[in-house]
Amino acid sequence: MTPSISKHYQNREPSSIRKAQILFNNRKNSKDIQVINLAIGNISLPMHPAMVERMKSLGDKNSNFNKGIVKYTSSIGTRECQVAIINSIKAELKNPISSEAKAVITDGGSQAMELMLLGVCGPSSKKPILFIDPTYTNYIEFSKRLSIPITRYSRNLNNNGSYSKINIENLKDIIDKDNPSGIVLIPGDNPTGQQISQNLIIEIAKICIEKDIWLISDEAYRNIYFTKEGVTSIWAITNDMAPGIEGRRISIESASKLWNACGLRIGALVTDNENFHNKTVSEYTANLCANVIGQYIYSSILELSNNEIKKWFKQQRYYYSTLINNLKTDLISTIPGIIVSNPESAIYLVLDFRNIADDNFEITKFIEYCATSGKCLIGNIFYTLLLAPMTGFYSDDNRGRTQARIAIVESEENLNKVPKILSKLIKDYFNYNNTN
Repeated sequence: MTPSISKHYQNREPSSIRKAQILFNNRKNSKDIQVINLAIGNISLPMHPAMVERMKSLGDKNSNFNKGIVKYTSSIGTRECQVAIINSIKAELKNPISSEAKAVITDGGSQAMELMLLGVCGPSSKKPILFIDPTYTNYIEFSKRLSIPITRYSRNLNNNGSYSKINIENLKDIIDKDNPSGIVLIPGDNPTGQQISQNLIIEIAKICIEKDIWLISDEAYRNIYFTKEGVTSIWAITNDMAPGIEGRRISIESASKLWNACGLRIGALVTDNENFHNKTVSEYTANLCANVIGQYIYSSILELSNNEIKKWFKQQRYYYSTLINNLKTDLISTIPGIIVSNPESAIYLVLDFRNIADDNFEITKFIEYCATSGKCLIGNIFYTLLLAPMTGFYSDDNRGRTQARIAIVESEENLNKVPKILSKLIKDYFNYNNTN
C-alpha cells in the first residue's frame, strides 16, 4: 500500500500538444520510424544572430557568467530583459505603447498565463474567465488547475477555411449572463491561425471598459501576420480610441515564437495597471525568478535598432507565409474534401476531416493510430506524423472531434512530405477500422 494521489492527478492526462509524442516514444519500433512532429509549436529555426552570438560568448571575459556563477535575478527580471520585452512590443506599433506598461519576466509565456489567471480570477474563483473558443489549450488546463470556471464565445470552422466572426452583441450577452472577470484574446490566433482585427480589438476594449472587466491579450505571435492589416494589439489602442482603457490591459509575451527561442523559456506578463504589476511581482517571488541565462541571451536584442527588429519580423513572416500557403494548397489537392483553415497569422493550420470521415470518426483515435502504429513509406524510409487534437483547444469536450492542429515547425523538406504521408495515414486508418 502507498499513499493515495490527489483526484486532480488521478484525472490528469498529458497536454493535447504533448500526448502524441509520449505515445510515439512508447512505440516498440519507434527507432525504425522517421517522425514529423507537427503537434507542438517547437520551432526548429535559429534565434536572431545577436542572441546566438551572446549564447556562444557565455564564457567570455565580458560575460556575466564567465566565472561560472549563475545567481538569481530579482523576481521581476533583469532591467535589460524588461526593456527588451517592451522594445519588442513597440517595434511595429503605429501608436506608442502606454508609458505605464511594465513587464514581469516569467518562465515562458505559460507561466505568465497562470499569473494572469491568479490575478484576474484567483484560485477557486466564483467568477469565470471568458475565452474565445477554440483557444490555446494551456489556458484551459491552467483554469482547471486553479479551479477557475470557464465561459466561452464559440467559433465554427466553415467549409471554406474561414472561422465564424465574433459578433459584438452576442459577446455582450455572454458577459451580461456569466459576469466574467476578464476576456482573453489571441490576436495572432493559436490554434486557428486567424487574426483578430484592430477594429474588433477596439470594440472589445470598449466592452471591457463598459462592463469593468480585464482585457487580456496573448501576443506571442503579434508580429507573425500574413494580412494587409499589419500588427493588431491591445497596445495599439489609445485612450482616444477607447476612453478608460488605460489600467485594464494585460498581455502575455514570449520570446519562443517571435525570436525562435522556445527553450530559453523567456516570457513576460505586461500590464499598464500599477497595482496588478506590483502584485504580480509579489506572487512571482515564490518562483524566485525566471531563467537567468535565458534572460541574458534574450536581452541581446537591445543591441538592435528598431529597423533591425522590424527587418527580423519581416523575415519571419516571409518564411512562414511561404511554407504555410504552400502546405495548405498541397493538402487540399492531395486529400480532396479536407478542410484547411485560412492562414492569416501565427504558425498553425486547423485540419477538419468531417467531410471525408464517417460519423464515428474521432480525431484522438486517429492521432493515437499515427503515433503508435501508422506509417508511410517514402523511398526507403518509413514516416509518421504527430498531430494535436483540437478537442484539447475547446473548453467543451464535445467539440473539435474531427479536427487537428498542425504546427509549421519542421523543415521545408519534411513539410513537403506531409500531404502524401497524411493522405496515406488517413486511408490506412479508414481501412483498418473497416476491417476490425
